[in-house]
Amino acid sequence: MENLKATHLGSGREHKHWPKPGLPEYAFIGRSNVGKSSLINMLVGINKLARVSSTPGKTRNVEHFRVEGTLKRDAPWFLADLPGYGFAKVSLAERATWQLMIHTYLKERENLQCVMVLVDSRLDPQRSDIDMIAWLGEHEIPFVIVFTKSDKLKQPSLVSNIAKFKRELKKTWNALPQLFISSAETYRGRDELLAFIDEVNADWGN
Repeated sequence: MENLKATHLGSGREHKHWPKPGLPEYAFIGRSNVGKSSLINMLVGINKLARVSSTPGKTRNVEHFRVEGTLKRDAPWFLADLPGYGFAKVSLAERATWQLMIHTYLKERENLQCVMVLVDSRLDPQRSDIDMIAWLGEHEIPFVIVFTKSDKLKQPSLVSNIAKFKRELKKTWNALPQLFISSAETYRGRDELLAFIDEVNADWGN
C-alpha cells in the first residue's frame, strides 16, 4: 500500500487560524466516535496523523492538513478534520460554539470542494446524521456519505443497514448522494475515496 505525505498545518476556530484557501479542500465530519480520525489516518496511510481516541469530543477545532497527492496525481490538497456532533460529553455552551464554528466553516470556506459525512454502518439511521445531511443540502454544499466500520458487521447486516439509511434519505431526497463503504481496519474504500478526490482535484481551477 502506497502511503501519502501529509503535514498538520494548524488548529483553529476562525478564518484567521485556517490556511489560505489556495488548494482544493475536503472536510470530514460525523457523529462523535464515528471513527473519523481512524478513517483519515487510513486514507492518508499515516497511523497518528489525526488523533484517535475512545472518548468522544477530542477534536475541538478545525484541524487542517496538507496532503501531497492521491494514488494517481502529485497535486496537493487540504484535508479538514471537523469536531464530531452528537453525544460528545461537553457543555451546551461548548456545543453551541462548535456548531457555530462548523456552520461558519462549511458555508464560508471558499475552497471547500466536498464534505465527507461519516456514518456508522452498525447503527440504524441517526437523527443527527439525517439533520446534518439535510442542512448541507439546504445550503447547497457538496457532500458524499461514507459508511464507516464496515468490518464490524457481516455482509447481510451491512447491506441491510445501508438500505435502511437509503430509505430514510429517500423520504426527503429525490436523488441520493454518492455513497462509499469504508473500514479503517481493512482499508476498504481507500482507493475509491482517493479516486474520488483525484477526480475532483482534476477540475480544480478549471
